[in-house]
Amino acid sequence: MSTREQSTEAAADRPLLTRIVSASMAGTVVEWYDFFLYATASTIVFNKILLPKMGNEYDAIIAAFITYAVGFIARPLGGVVFGHLGDRVGRKQTLQITIMMIGVATVLMGCLPSYQQIGVWAPILLVALRFIQGLALGGEWGGAVLLVAEHAPDGQRAFWSSWPQAAVPLGNVLATLVLWIMTSVLAPPEFLAWGWRVAFWLSAVVVLVGYYIRTRITDAPVFQEAKAEMDREKSTGFGVWEVLRKYPRGVLVGMGLRFAENILYYLVVTFSIVYLGTALKVNTAEILGMIAVAHVCHFIAIPLVGRLADRVGRRPVYLAGAILGGTWGFWAFPAFGTRTTWIVLLTIIVGLLFHSLMYAAQPAIMAEMFPTRMRYSGVSIAYQVTSIVAGSLAPVLATEWLKSTGSWWPTAVYLAVAGVITLVAALCLRETRGISLRALDAGAAPGRGASSAVVGHPKESLR
Repeated sequence: MSTREQSTEAAADRPLLTRIVSASMAGTVVEWYDFFLYATASTIVFNKILLPKMGNEYDAIIAAFITYAVGFIARPLGGVVFGHLGDRVGRKQTLQITIMMIGVATVLMGCLPSYQQIGVWAPILLVALRFIQGLALGGEWGGAVLLVAEHAPDGQRAFWSSWPQAAVPLGNVLATLVLWIMTSVLAPPEFLAWGWRVAFWLSAVVVLVGYYIRTRITDAPVFQEAKAEMDREKSTGFGVWEVLRKYPRGVLVGMGLRFAENILYYLVVTFSIVYLGTALKVNTAEILGMIAVAHVCHFIAIPLVGRLADRVGRRPVYLAGAILGGTWGFWAFPAFGTRTTWIVLLTIIVGLLFHSLMYAAQPAIMAEMFPTRMRYSGVSIAYQVTSIVAGSLAPVLATEWLKSTGSWWPTAVYLAVAGVITLVAALCLRETRGISLRALDAGAAPGRGASSAVVGHPKESLR
């Protein structure tokens, strides 16, 4: 397809794409508002309200982070269940289920009695709701990004599919701002008594809006064609086991690409709160305000990086992110040590900008690794399994190292090693800029090589 043809196609489809992006982002904002609300509350609320008292403040935070990690453990299971469902019945229907699940779980979290009121049942119920939340989120990401990626023009897929990624910091901004307002206007006893609950209850409004918007969109033609073909042939060539059997390389490369990106993000937005607030005694409201500003910058940067990945390719952008992201810990923590507001803020912003170099093009990269009939399962597994050994453990390990050594050095080395792993994965990545998803499906048809559509230069697949 020529550049002029792609421009005409993009112009003709822009109203549809805008509606699809809005539907995807609406749900993703609330999903990640709820998920990150839990992450932030883990560091300032749950360790004091819903968990038993620990020997010191670091142990309490670690315990809260362990309940936080339960959601990450549930995410691959959600990816398996909802990936299979999304490949079989459609992206739209699956996303309507996930948004309601995570909304209900989050509202119920805001209703939980304290540990002092019901004892051990408080953390048990918290973990159960966290599991449901993680299960839903495990199915949310793949459907949200594929809904956009499969509608987008071939030459602009990274840009359009980066918008659901941008909804992640937007959801985090909302969660951080709500908590910041509450901690700013309420005295600490009032905030711990009831103020934090309001933030969880507010998610109900956004859930209903997101659900309504998602009722007004349809699955992409490329998916409808693949589904019709599966129905005609009564095909069983979809689902997790089929992906692992036919596309193990895509799954492994996707996991490697995700590793440093996921660790970097949770060190910047979660462990930074612990380090600044506990080790350096910076005011909580000030930290949350800086995190909110940094997420606004992150939101702006992600689509710009997505456009860059469409122009220069996926590999060079990702390689830059892996290299730069791996260095962040070595200079970020000394910068935090200055306790100078603008230096701390700039450090957090730069960390998220490095992250965006890896994060923005992930939907396009992973969508281009798998054929349509198993794409939801493929991207969900590659994306979600990594979170168990990356994002879920990163703040736990960093806090434990800080408690036991009093130093940030182990965390910086940990991030650098993760950067090397992702660098290797990016070097193994096939450049798929501009590839046609229909050509990819044709290349994966019976009788063709499992990865024949992406072995050569992607433009060859368009001819």
